[in-house]
Amino acid sequence: MSIEKVRAYFAQRNMEGRIREFDVSSATVDLAAVAVGVEGARIAKSLSFRVGEKPILIVAAGDAKVDNGRYKAQFHTKAKMLTHEEAHTLIGHDVGGVCPFALPEDVDVYLDVSLRRFETVFPAAGSDNSAIELTCEELEQCASNFRGWVDVCKGWRPEESGAAG
Repeated sequence: MSIEKVRAYFAQRNMEGRIREFDVSSATVDLAAVAVGVEGARIAKSLSFRVGEKPILIVAAGDAKVDNGRYKAQFHTKAKMLTHEEAHTLIGHDVGGVCPFALPEDVDVYLDVSLRRFETVFPAAGSDNSAIELTCEELEQCASNFRGWVDVCKGWRPEESGAAG
């Protein structure tokens, strides 16, 4: 089970006790926000893509959406999300519990700057009813195969709120 892999991964860091499991689903940003008791933007959603033949994860704030232009500028290819089956096979976690922890070595992880607005964020912990609260620094340190911070999302900046300028 994926959460057990994540629990063992955090046990190596003496952090497994910080994983929270819920009696309700946390499979979407909205459900996770209710389960955790925070605004949806603080849910760190893990989005899985394919760059060439290689799977990658981008962890972004719950209110952020991938901006195709920024994504293409960063990764030099069109954003192509993995299917549920591909996520299970290539990432090792099922959709709803995809997280940047306990990943295969060939899965690179990028953190989107949309997360930096918050003191702590809540990524999933390998199941559709779990989360762990981490600072952005802890997330960077704990993410498997962390490659860097990127700016590939839209919809979260105050100037993007739809107000005409």
